[in-house]
Amino acid sequence: MSHPLKKKLFAAAIVTAGAMPMFAYAQASMDHGSMDMSNMDHGAGTAQAKDHGATQPSQKQTSPGKAMPAMQGMTHDTSPATVPASAHNMGAMSQGGGEMDHGAMQMQGGSAPPDARDPNGYSDGYVRNAGKYALPPSEALVMSDMHNFGSVTFDRLEYVRARGNEWAAYEGEAWYGGTYNRAALKAEGEVASGKLRESKTQLLWRHAVATFWDTELGVRFDHGQGEPNRKWLAFGFKGLAPYWFDVDATAYVGPSGRTALWLKASYDILLTQKLYLQPSVEANVYGKDDERRGIGSGVSDGTAGLRLKYEVTRQFVPYVGVEWSGKFGKTADYARAEGEPKQETRFVAGLSFRF
Repeated sequence: MSHPLKKKLFAAAIVTAGAMPMFAYAQASMDHGSMDMSNMDHGAGTAQAKDHGATQPSQKQTSPGKAMPAMQGMTHDTSPATVPASAHNMGAMSQGGGEMDHGAMQMQGGSAPPDARDPNGYSDGYVRNAGKYALPPSEALVMSDMHNFGSVTFDRLEYVRARGNEWAAYEGEAWYGGTYNRAALKAEGEVASGKLRESKTQLLWRHAVATFWDTELGVRFDHGQGEPNRKWLAFGFKGLAPYWFDVDATAYVGPSGRTALWLKASYDILLTQKLYLQPSVEANVYGKDDERRGIGSGVSDGTAGLRLKYEVTRQFVPYVGVEWSGKFGKTADYARAEGEPKQETRFVAGLSFRF
C-alpha cells in the first residue's frame, strides 16, 4: 500500500471517529421510528382536538428504495401549506360529552337560579318611594339639578394678634339654589373691642358656566368705622383652576367713576389625609384715589398667609397660622399719616366650618 493511500485512509478514519458521536446523538433524539406510537389514540381522548390518524396525504419519497419509519399517518416531508383542510379533522371533538361539553352550557341571561339572593331580603319590608321613610312627591329626588339646596361655610373665623393688638376676623358665605344657579351672600370683616371695624358684604347671583367654574353678578357694600360707606356693582368668577388652585376674582364699578378689582387664590398641600398646609394670597386694586377711606390708586394692599389645618371632620377644621399684610403706594402714605404701619405680621388661630 502506497504512502499517499495510507494517509488518505488515516484521515478518513479520523473524520469517521469524530462524526460518529454526533450521528448517535441525532439518532437518539430524532428517530421517530423507534418511538412506540401504537398506544396514542389520536381519534379519542381528553383533548380530542385533531385526528392525525385521518391524515393520509400523498407524498413523494426521496429514496424509492427506502421507506420512512411509520408514525401512524404523520408525514414529515409534507409542508403545512400542502396539507388539505380535510386532513385536520375537527369532527373528533365531542360536543355532547367530555370536558368541553358545549351542549350543557347556558348563555347569559334568563331566570335567576332558585338559590339566588333576594334583593329585598334585608329591607325589612320597606320599598322605594313608599312607606313612612319615603319622601313626599313634591320632594322626591328625580334629577339633582331639579332641586334646591343650601349651605353655610366659614373659611375663616379667627383670632388675630399683631403688634400687641388683638381682634377677630371672619370670612364666609351662604348660598341657596340648584346645580346651575344659586343666590350667594359673601361677607368678610374685622371686629375689635366688640365693634365692627370694617366689613365687605356681597349679594351675588352665581351661575355655573363650566364643570369647575361659576360666574357671579351682584352688588357689594363696604362699611368702615368712622369712614363713609361705599356701594359697588360686582361681576366676577370663581372656581378650581388646573393643579387644584382655588381662584376668586371680582371686578367692581361704583359711583363717581370708582373701579376696583379683588383677587384671591389658595392651595391645599396635604401632609396626611387630615393635616394640610393652606397658603393663600389676596390683593386689592383700585382705579382712583379715595382719600376719605385711605385708599390710593393702583395696587392698594395685599396679604399672604400660611395656615396649618386639621380636619377633625370635613365640617369642622381648626387651624393656626401666620399672615403677612402690607399696604402699597398712596395707600401706604395714608396709613403712615394715620400712625399705622405699612406692613405687619399677624399670628392667627381659628376655625373653618360648614353646615
